[in-house]
Amino acid sequence: MAKEYKAKDLVVLEGLDAVRMRPGMYIGTTGVKGLHHLLWEIVDNSIDELANGHGNKICVTLHADGSVSCIDNGRGMPVDIHPKLKVSGVQVIFTELHAGGKFESNNYQYSGGLHGVGASVANALSSWLEVYVDRDGKRYHMRFESNEVKGHIKSGAPVTPLEVVGTSKSTGSLVRFLPDKRVFGDATFDFNTIALRLRELAFLNKGIEIILVDERLKGQKPHIKQFKYDGGVSDFVNYVNSTKTKLFPNPIYIKGKGEHCELEAAIQYTTEYSDTILSFVNNIPTSEGGTHETGFKSGLTRVLNDLGRKLNIIKEKDDNLLGDDFKEGLCAVLSIKMRNVQFEGQTKTKLGNPEIRPEVEGIIVDELSKALAKNDTKKVVDAIIKKAQGAAKTREATKKAKELSRAKNSIEGSSMLGKLASCTSKNPELNELFIVEGNSAGGTAKQGRDRYFQSILPLRGKPLNAEKKRIDVILQNEEIRSIIATLGTGIAENFDIESLKYNKVIILADADTDGGHIQSILLTFFYRYMKELITTGHVYVGMPPLFKMEKKGEIHYAYTDADYLEKQKKYGSGFSIQRYKGLGEMSAEQLWETTMNPKTRFLVKVTIEDAAEAEKMITTLMGDNVEARKAFIQENANFNRVDKYANIVGKDRGEN
Repeated sequence: MAKEYKAKDLVVLEGLDAVRMRPGMYIGTTGVKGLHHLLWEIVDNSIDELANGHGNKICVTLHADGSVSCIDNGRGMPVDIHPKLKVSGVQVIFTELHAGGKFESNNYQYSGGLHGVGASVANALSSWLEVYVDRDGKRYHMRFESNEVKGHIKSGAPVTPLEVVGTSKSTGSLVRFLPDKRVFGDATFDFNTIALRLRELAFLNKGIEIILVDERLKGQKPHIKQFKYDGGVSDFVNYVNSTKTKLFPNPIYIKGKGEHCELEAAIQYTTEYSDTILSFVNNIPTSEGGTHETGFKSGLTRVLNDLGRKLNIIKEKDDNLLGDDFKEGLCAVLSIKMRNVQFEGQTKTKLGNPEIRPEVEGIIVDELSKALAKNDTKKVVDAIIKKAQGAAKTREATKKAKELSRAKNSIEGSSMLGKLASCTSKNPELNELFIVEGNSAGGTAKQGRDRYFQSILPLRGKPLNAEKKRIDVILQNEEIRSIIATLGTGIAENFDIESLKYNKVIILADADTDGGHIQSILLTFFYRYMKELITTGHVYVGMPPLFKMEKKGEIHYAYTDADYLEKQKKYGSGFSIQRYKGLGEMSAEQLWETTMNPKTRFLVKVTIEDAAEAEKMITTLMGDNVEARKAFIQENANFNRVDKYANIVGKDRGEN
């Protein structure tokens, strides 16, 4: 008999309880990324306050007890009583999901935190949260806690009223909270992740000082980083290009205002073959671009073609250069501020407002024309157009090379692709492709795989470094052509994620220097010409074990030196130890058990957390600037896999 379904069966989640019941709906995940999302919501509120002209300083502190605080010198949150809800403004901000001062333009002209749920979600998912407000000569305080009452957790409930606790000659707000371990487990705040985002915000908000303090280092002084950039987006471009050879020393700065948006942009060209456009809307990264990027590119192309003809650099008999020609070597930061933002897609990283495209294009045409019309910029224009003309000359060769890479007869005749061991499944959502270093390991992987859903593509040698060669040269490389053909997506502007034949693309290489180099080369190629493959979460790095430990038929595998020491301590001595030098030393059964079986393997998912930092890293490590690479390695190198994968082993087993 079916269970009755009546009104009494409906569960009503009051206040913040809905957030705790379904945290993923509000912060995406309860892992490390979701944990940091709580902080971003609080920081974004402070940034919005300062970006609208109220204050100039923010300090974020990671405290020893696991809590984090953010203080700004803005106006201070409202402390008076809300006319309808009959509680203080502070209580409204932290307990009402859809409440805030950003739904109308009276208080905030532009805002990154448009959802009205940020501060209250941080409160709902914390063990406790405290607020201090300096305003009107007084200091106010209020505390919220999430406590269990009769088996039910009451989320973010006030435990003290908003009360005056002192006097103050300044203004501003301080929020400190401790993320609830009942939600986030053992996840902790990462200093470098926070530093990257705060640096980005400092670039995008000229003159604002942002300080990051880490008090968690036992027995040591706090680690402090300070960010302030009076050059704003121009400094941002200089930072990204710091290891590249520039065609002209100073970025071209553009600023303008239209009916729907305000715009800032900085443009610089380098000798690189790839392009980097970092775009933002109200300080929010738009990694998938959108209407503002489209308008920017079309405006840039129009201006440079017009100036090229005016200066007789582009001859009358020649066709106009294409937008793709002007992209080669381009580094640009585009930041717009607007109301009523409409994002496209599930990830909310693509701007959809149609009215923004023509407006941005118009601003770029007007302001860039003015900036480049000066006499001292003629050499700059000449350098840009000649760079684009060089790109145009290779365009046809590149087109032919791409056609060659897609041509069925050339692929079937490839000795590389002839070694592809295809799976029998025709379901792309299930299928996996292992790109394996070397014929020997490839042969073992073919024997050990599950033939139904796992394909193996062994690499005969190292693919070309995509950072150092033009695409037409890269596409002559047998390994690269085979990878493109196997994935089925095409590359660059022809890339189509819907045509991807495999849900997981797994790089499987030896745990040594050569293996690391092959990983880097493949990831560089994916980043430059198949970036969406990474941003949509399809690229992984396999984790082969370093040690096999065997005693009386009992076998354990250790994936790092630290993992080995931990297992030795756990299981005692008397084990025979085998240190694997490469994948080829494993039997098919061992490779399956340790590296390929979804139930027992470790995979590292490749993500792009910060586009500017990823760009700088790729250029530094894979580009032509040897001195910059040496300096980076000396400062950052850690040749022990303990730290690199410490958060993987023993925690994220199987499909992670």
